[in-house]
Amino acid sequence: MALTGPPRGCGTSIGSIYYNLCDLAAAWGVVVEAVAAGGVLTSFVLFVILMACLPLVTDKERKGTVALQAGVLISTLGLFGLAFAFVVGRDSTSCVARRFLFGVLFSGCLACLVMHGLWLVLLRRRGWGPGSWMLCLGALGLMLVEVIINTEWLLITVVRNPPSGTDASELSCDFANQDFVMALIYVMVLLLAAVLMSVPSLTHRHKQWRRDAAFILVSGLFTVAIWMAWITMYVGGNRALGDASWDDPTLAVAVVANAWVFLLLYAIPEICLLTQRDPDLEPPHDGDHIYPSRSLVFDNIHKEPEPHRQTVYMENKAFTMEEPPTVPSKPVSPYGAYNGQLRSCVYQPTEIALIAKGLTKMDQDTMMRRASASSLNAGGSSRSSLDHSLGSLAS
Repeated sequence: MALTGPPRGCGTSIGSIYYNLCDLAAAWGVVVEAVAAGGVLTSFVLFVILMACLPLVTDKERKGTVALQAGVLISTLGLFGLAFAFVVGRDSTSCVARRFLFGVLFSGCLACLVMHGLWLVLLRRRGWGPGSWMLCLGALGLMLVEVIINTEWLLITVVRNPPSGTDASELSCDFANQDFVMALIYVMVLLLAAVLMSVPSLTHRHKQWRRDAAFILVSGLFTVAIWMAWITMYVGGNRALGDASWDDPTLAVAVVANAWVFLLLYAIPEICLLTQRDPDLEPPHDGDHIYPSRSLVFDNIHKEPEPHRQTVYMENKAFTMEEPPTVPSKPVSPYGAYNGQLRSCVYQPTEIALIAKGLTKMDQDTMMRRASASSLNAGGSSRSSLDHSLGSLAS
């Protein structure tokens, strides 16, 4: 039955094909619109973050996969925008967008997942993977296959020999649900390839590549579940329930749900791992670390000096005989006595030091002459004069 007026929540100036965007009675349109708008904003923010983190990526191997993650974000952004084509009513523009962009955008996401899985397999077997430009060309080539398939389908069903007197909008929207699903067989092949390609890399020796394979596998499995659900409902489930008008809501919910799966299970985890370094990776070269991790001086201070260990330099016996040797009560570092001078710089007593000990320069000269062999005979006269002086002082 035709509507006598706009539904509740819609104005009189809004076209009838846009009623699902504002009809409060049909809540599915408002909910899908809100979730899709949030997905568009999230995809754009993640793309900006990905580009901002690109200069901070130090791992050259992980840096090569940034292009694939950017491709997933762009395709996901397109999927969120495509959801509005399923919310609005059917016309020539919306029907062409549905038939062409549905498979192309999904093939863009899945082609990036396939190339990422292939890169992990090559990295596991050869130790290195292809460059980012090769990954981009591979993903673009896989997506172009679906572009060709959908283009031929549109040319055959819409442009080539249209019946006379038939409206273009009716031609673009006049297709069976089974034909729509059959046109997506290549996308299903890409989905299966993405799941199978990630399985061998789950046993990679490095943890970060195992996590990448796990992200691809989980995203692929959730996508398989969503596709099985919407194909079942779209082909025969809605008609079995007696409500064929739910075909468009089924496709809209499937597109939005699958797009969020790509964001939450693949894009966001991959972006979070861009600037992280796997501890299982090989340590850097010796030239990267100039200083050792432990200090040798710190170790020597806490070690008890060994009895047979020699001192740093020879001590001056003339000054060590005056004081008895002291036994250190605590472990002493063998480098504790080192003051930064050369070993040839031996301590020489000054006049101030000799006066402090009660000696003079003359006494030192006398002691040195008395120690010589030539002054043995003169020792008696000096001794007598010293005794005479002491006697006079005593009187």
